[in-house]
Amino acid sequence: MVRRVLSILAKRNIRLVRSIPFDEQKRNLGLDWPVSAETMIGMQRLTHLQHCVETVLAEEIPGDLIECGVWRGGACILMRAVLCAYGDEERCVWLADSFEGVPPPDPENYSADKDLRLDLSAHVLAIPESAVRNNFKRFGLLDDRVRFLPGWFKDTLLDAPIDRIALLRLDGDLYESTIQALDALYSRLSAGGFCIIDDYHPMAACRQAVTDYRQRNSISAEIIDIDGTGVYWRKSSREVNTQAEG
Repeated sequence: MVRRVLSILAKRNIRLVRSIPFDEQKRNLGLDWPVSAETMIGMQRLTHLQHCVETVLAEEIPGDLIECGVWRGGACILMRAVLCAYGDEERCVWLADSFEGVPPPDPENYSADKDLRLDLSAHVLAIPESAVRNNFKRFGLLDDRVRFLPGWFKDTLLDAPIDRIALLRLDGDLYESTIQALDALYSRLSAGGFCIIDDYHPMAACRQAVTDYRQRNSISAEIIDIDGTGVYWRKSSREVNTQAEG
């Protein structure tokens, strides 16, 4: 009944909110769902993301930047802003998202997701592509180097027209979303490139997908914690050489 009421209100552009005192520590760690902010990932993950993009530029790691699961687009807006600030005129920022929320669990193919019903939070997680574009416009950052890949990952990522990736950021929560993104895109990540997993610690299904993929592909690069929620590692040149031999 509550979901039905929220759905009706959402269609009329009305949202029910509850006032909660601001908690700086939760915001720093991205442990809240802000009502109006463009991102929920918190300052520590944002600061780390900025550092990763700056490192990509400083070390001239080839490739574009992509986030899979963008919500309101805040992390991608930051990435585009860093490229702009440093005068990069070559790289693109890609936004892969259904713009319809999270898919319902598919336990027959992805048993780790069987009890996850994030699809029921569509009233919070489903942000239309038009709204994300408008968020870019507000910062003066919507141009032809901001590219959108709308649709479910299983339909869009494998054939995405991206040759090389310097930074791969995954925020799909589910085993299904995480493994599909890794299967489709990780092989295009350049040596020294960053692979960032947003919900590695709190989402067991996401963590299992990462573990399974790394084991299947003999990836031994150290997984480094960011803020108790997100993690990252850098792709080694040995991995790239192994892929080339394969």
